[in-house]
Amino acid sequence: MELLVTLSILQVKEETSMADNKSKRGGADRRQVAAGEGYEVSYFARKHGITKDQAEGLIKKIGNDREKLNAAAAKLK
Repeated sequence: MELLVTLSILQVKEETSMADNKSKRGGADRRQVAAGEGYEVSYFARKHGITKDQAEGLIKKIGNDREKLNAAAAKLK
């Protein structure tokens, strides 16, 4: 019984800790920048000619909405 409870807790933690669900693709996923995925943050930073630290700061300040982040990154240039 204790093993089942432990496994259930681990499964819930794994499901809730994913920043970007790779099985969900499409428009909704493209509208966001997954802050927990280094490659997405790096791509966003390169695209806008800003540093990765600046990109991470924008995500923390504004959230992960790509449209809002694009506008904020354009103002940094």
